[in-house]
Amino acid sequence: MYNNRGKIVATIEARMTSSRLPGKVLMDFCGKTDLQHIVERLGRSKYIDEIVVATTINEEDDPIIDLCKNIGCKYYRGSEEDVLLRVLEAAKSVEADYIVEITGDCPVTDWRHSDHIIEMFFSGEYDYVSNTIERTFPRGFDTQIFPVRILAEVNEITQNPVDHEHVSIYIYTHPEKYKLLNWKADEKMNHPQFEITLDTIEDYEFIKQIYEILYLKDFDFSAQDVVNLLIKHPHMIKSLENTDRKDPFKEQKEWKEKHEKTI
Repeated sequence: MYNNRGKIVATIEARMTSSRLPGKVLMDFCGKTDLQHIVERLGRSKYIDEIVVATTINEEDDPIIDLCKNIGCKYYRGSEEDVLLRVLEAAKSVEADYIVEITGDCPVTDWRHSDHIIEMFFSGEYDYVSNTIERTFPRGFDTQIFPVRILAEVNEITQNPVDHEHVSIYIYTHPEKYKLLNWKADEKMNHPQFEITLDTIEDYEFIKQIYEILYLKDFDFSAQDVVNLLIKHPHMIKSLENTDRKDPFKEQKEWKEKHEKTI
């Protein structure tokens, strides 16, 4: 527990039925799965007390449970559609007070970043701290912290399916309700055009290259190491221009407007 303030738990959302790249969380990088790498990288944190994988009751996710058992990681099985509720219940299952939310498509996540936002969170009376409110970091290094009680409140407040699919979106789109803090990247890390997330087979080949270069030299390579590598080898950099990415903010607003019209 960080200064005895309460139990800090990292939740990792993971399932086998991703629409664009099924089974991605168990894909191999240098002899270990994507999910195992994330667990091990977060496990080096100075402040995270426990890690729990938030997966679903779908039997197709049984291999995730097998992996968790093999590596000694806690897990929770919940709703496939309601990700917010799944993460909330996963956190409660290990008696968490605070959630550091990570998704299973970020195999280069950096525990140093998580520790920094934890320090920022406890530096004041904040409800939510992340490095994504304003996008300055590359995608793939997203990290955020908020109290379990806040997520429980959000679960009761909103029925918007977008809010329940994107766990913390309601919090950071309501600054009038919650005290937010954004961590802005310094000059060396300020490359929002970089994307290091595992969503397609092309992503897999890209991240596999990163692991084969960095992990074999230093298993605890940093986010800065990744960025430095991409700057040095620009031919490796993925373009965001043709990324087929949904806009959750637009979807959230559209659902709210439609719902309000029907009341």
